Amino acid sequence: MSVAAPAPLRVALLGCGVVGSSVARLLTHHREDLSARIGRPVELVGIAVRRLGRDRSDVPVDPSLFTTDAADLVTRADIVVEVIGGIEPTRDLLLTAMKSGAAVVSANKALLAEDGPTLYAAADDAGVDLYYEAAVAGAIPILRPIRDSLAGDTITKVIGIVNGTTNFVLDKMDTTGAGFAETVEVAQALGYAEADPSADIEGFDAAAKAAILASLAFHTRVSSAQVHREGITDVTAADIAAADAMGCVVKLLAICERVATPDGDAVSVRVHPAMIPRTHPLGSVRDAFNAVFVEAEAAGQLMFYGRGAGGDPTASAILGDVVEVARHRVNGGRGAGESAYADLPVLPMGAAQTRYHISLDVADRPGVLAAVATAFADHGVSIETVRQQVVDTDRGGQVEHGANLVVVTHRAADAALSATVAALDALDTVREVVSVMRVEGE
Repeated sequence: MSVAAPAPLRVALLGCGVVGSSVARLLTHHREDLSARIGRPVELVGIAVRRLGRDRSDVPVDPSLFTTDAADLVTRADIVVEVIGGIEPTRDLLLTAMKSGAAVVSANKALLAEDGPTLYAAADDAGVDLYYEAAVAGAIPILRPIRDSLAGDTITKVIGIVNGTTNFVLDKMDTTGAGFAETVEVAQALGYAEADPSADIEGFDAAAKAAILASLAFHTRVSSAQVHREGITDVTAADIAAADAMGCVVKLLAICERVATPDGDAVSVRVHPAMIPRTHPLGSVRDAFNAVFVEAEAAGQLMFYGRGAGGDPTASAILGDVVEVARHRVNGGRGAGESAYADLPVLPMGAAQTRYHISLDVADRPGVLAAVATAFADHGVSIETVRQQVVDTDRGGQVEHGANLVVVTHRAADAALSATVAALDALDTVREVVSVMRVEGE
C-alpha cells in the first residue's frame, strides 16, 4: 500500500516588483532544496499584482498565477509573503490572511513601525507566525539575532547605518568632495536612489527601521512617530571636511539606546547625521552597504554587515523567514511573538545625550571666546576642544576680518545644546552659527 505524498505548503506572493520578482525566481529555482529543508513540498499558488498584461517574462512562473484579486489569494495560502509596501490596503490583506490561518512574512517596515501591535495581536489570535527579517537591512540577519540569539542578554545600544541610499551619498561626498545635490543625482543614475528620494534622504526609511530595532531590542513598543528624525539634506561639503579634520566621517545613523534615568530605565531612539570616527566599525562602511552595531551586557559588541537592499539580498532574507515559518507548520509550534513586557518610556529628543561639533562665524576681536564660553557654561554644556582660524571675508568689495570658531563639546543633553545654540545666535559677536552636528561612536 503506497503512502500518499504530503500536500504542499501553499505560498502566496503579494507584489512582483524588484523584490517580488526575486522571491518568485528563487522560490522556483530552489524549490527542491527548500522542500528538503522544510520537510514538505512548497508550491507558489499565486502572485498578486496591480495590473495584468505587463511583460513579466523574467519571472519563471506560469502566467496564470498572476492575479489582481489579492483579497481572494490570501485566503488560499498557508504562507503569505508581502512585498507591496504601504499601509493600506496592505494591512487589511495581512489581517485577512492571518484570520484565514496563513502565516505572514513581510518586508513592510512602514506598516510594522506604524502598527506592528495590531499585526502581532492578529497573529496571536490566529495562532500563526508573523516574520519580517527583510524589513530592516535587507540580507543582513539582524532581527532574528536580536529577538532569539540575544534573548537571554540585556541589549544596551543598537546603532546602525540602515539606509543604503544615504550612505552612498555621504560616502561619495567624503571620497570625492562633491556636493549633496550632485551626489544625489549620481545615486539616482546608478539606481541607488528613487526619482523622488525624500523617503531616504529625509530619514523616513531609517526611522521606521529604528522603531523596529528598538521595539525588539528593548521589549518596548516604539512607533516611527516616536523616533526623532533628521535627514541629510543640510549636510554640506564643509561638514564633510570638518569631520575629516577630526578623523571622522559623516553617516546617517539610527541610534537606539537603553538609558538610565532617575525614574528608572527608558529608551532613546533617533535618526540623524552624525560624525563618527573613521576607526569605528561603522566608519568604514562604504557605498550602499548597511551595518548594525549592537552592544549587550554579556555578549559585548557585535557587528552585522552586508547589503541592505536590492532584489536578491532582500529575497534571501524573505526566504529564510519562509523556511522558518514553514518548518513550524510541518513540525508544530510557533516562533516568538511580540515581546513588549518591559514597556519602557520613550524619551523625547531633548533628553538624548551626545557630543556636538559647532562651527561659528565670529567677529575677530577681544572677548569673543569668553562670551562664547559663557554661553556654553550658562546652559551646562562642557567644552572639550576649541579651534579658531582667522578668516577674511569679502563683503561687497570690503574685506571684513573675522574668525571661524569650532567647538567640540563633552556629552550633553540635546535640549541644553539647543538652548546654547539659541544663546550663541543672539550674541552680537557671533555673525552666524554655521553648522551643528552630533558626534557619536566614542
